[in-house]
Amino acid sequence: MRETGQSLAELAAGMPRFPQTMINVKVARSFDPKTVPEVEDTVQKVALRLGDEGRVVLRPSGTEPVIRVMVEARDETDTVRCAEEIAAVVRRVAS
Repeated sequence: MRETGQSLAELAAGMPRFPQTMINVKVARSFDPKTVPEVEDTVQKVALRLGDEGRVVLRPSGTEPVIRVMVEARDETDTVRCAEEIAAVVRRVAS
């Protein structure tokens, strides 16, 4: 803001907003999904598929036994499909 003299609203106007999907996967016990190769492989494959057109965030909740799967992508159908793909793997390894 200091460098450009623009307001935060003006600077943020240039940032595209993508659809976002969040799935909370209930697990018997909380775990770090980055330590499970099958989950991490799936996340990497999805992230590669999305490229610069989206992002994936996976993290355990700090307050309840769930793994939060969040995906943003340009296309809402892709967003939901990718989040469900990752959530299915988390469910499988958590059972």
